[in-house]
Amino acid sequence: MEICEIFVAGAGLMGSGIAQICAQAGYQVVMRDMSDDILAKSLKTVKWSVGKLVEKGKVDGTVDDIMDRLAVTTDLAPAAEADFVFEAIIEDLDAKRALFAELDRICPGHAILATNTSSIPVTEIAAVTQRVGQVVGTHFFSPVPLMKAVEIVKGLGTSNKTVDAADQLCRSIGKEPIRIKIDVAGIVLNRINFPSVVEAIKLVESGVATVEDIDKGVRLGFARLMGPFETADMTGLDVGYRAMLTVYRETRDPKFYPPMLLQRKVKLGHLGRKTGIGWYRYDEKGNKLGPAEF
Repeated sequence: MEICEIFVAGAGLMGSGIAQICAQAGYQVVMRDMSDDILAKSLKTVKWSVGKLVEKGKVDGTVDDIMDRLAVTTDLAPAAEADFVFEAIIEDLDAKRALFAELDRICPGHAILATNTSSIPVTEIAAVTQRVGQVVGTHFFSPVPLMKAVEIVKGLGTSNKTVDAADQLCRSIGKEPIRIKIDVAGIVLNRINFPSVVEAIKLVESGVATVEDIDKGVRLGFARLMGPFETADMTGLDVGYRAMLTVYRETRDPKFYPPMLLQRKVKLGHLGRKTGIGWYRYDEKGNKLGPAEF
């Protein structure tokens, strides 16, 4: 199957990152979100990111060449021209199912629909469509332009042909696929990562160590780019909270249950960079000011 036109539903942190790497790889991309303001902000971020990569010689072409391949819209109608759709909206089953039902109606019969869910089983999303065999999971990691891994998830009804097509597309945009054979909540890497994040929060709750020292220790001791609290602030505490709950509800394993401190921060709206406060405090430009008080 030849893939030329890509539609990205969602222009947040993940959706804009996916749209960017597809445009960088030479694909024609349409990115959709609910408001012009969201799209304008995303385009500004993408242009800045592309500029940095071009400046460092890490991508071919000019900024204008790459940005010319990326269009934006508040309408789902352009999905009618798509060969492949990446969904990257809120981590909520009802919202994803509603979107996939619409995409299934609009998209051409050959189109593949992929979800960037980090925790919801692909099969539960695919069930609302008439093309179960053409629905697949493609879980990217943040920041998308820099992180190489992508989990390719085979739902219960996903065809091998669809998995192969998703694998080949992800390789063509510079990613290293990890094939997931059984569709479980949390997939694989989050099933490994969530218990460590839960433990990190509990260590802060009990006063054993600070947010800053745990992040520093993880960066220096485990050679990670970011610590668990820095990562949570970037992706959004609400995103992590919902994902943990999804895995907990399927497994009933307490190691996945969101700690009380995380629950309280989400209820207060302390969601990370996007709200100016999460585990750290941020200025209007998103620069870290210091740890948040709690």
